Amino acid sequence: MGFLLKHKLTIFGIIVGLIGGYLYYYFVGCASGTCAITSKPLNSTLYGGLMGGLFVNIFKK
Repeated sequence: MGFLLKHKLTIFGIIVGLIGGYLYYYFVGCASGTCAITSKPLNSTLYGGLMGGLFVNIFKK
């Protein structure tokens, strides 16, 4: 439980990023299927989670 409280901001960023990544795949996606990140929902979702976690960590001390 201590881990979750210590890293709650990062976990929040990851969750928001996961949702954002999937929404990007769903609404924008890749028409040809050759895009590395947005051709599959799993790739887009994981990339969004990674970017969300990294973005939120910018604001940590």
